[in-house]
Amino acid sequence: MRNLFVLSAALALAVSTSAFATSHKEAPGMAASGAMTKQQSKMGDCNKEAGDKKGDARKAFMKTCLSNKPATQQDKMKKCNVDAAGKKGDERKAFMKECLSA
Repeated sequence: MRNLFVLSAALALAVSTSAFATSHKEAPGMAASGAMTKQQSKMGDCNKEAGDKKGDARKAFMKTCLSNKPATQQDKMKKCNVDAAGKKGDERKAFMKECLSA
């Protein structure tokens, strides 16, 4: 009788451990299909845009980038100016027009 009880307890422990491991395979925040959520995708995009920024500058950039607020005209102008580096004359004007209208 005692052996049956020990065997039952061991079996129950093995089954519950297996069920727990199976139910926790997904990373927190991941969709059931394994696809990235909208926020995770946005985080990846912002991380790429942050480039070599470090410390407080990076924190501020990421906070702004991840917020749902649309970029202000001033923010667009700053970003477009950085992206237009090296362009001159008509090429720069065309680029800025396109960039600021996006």
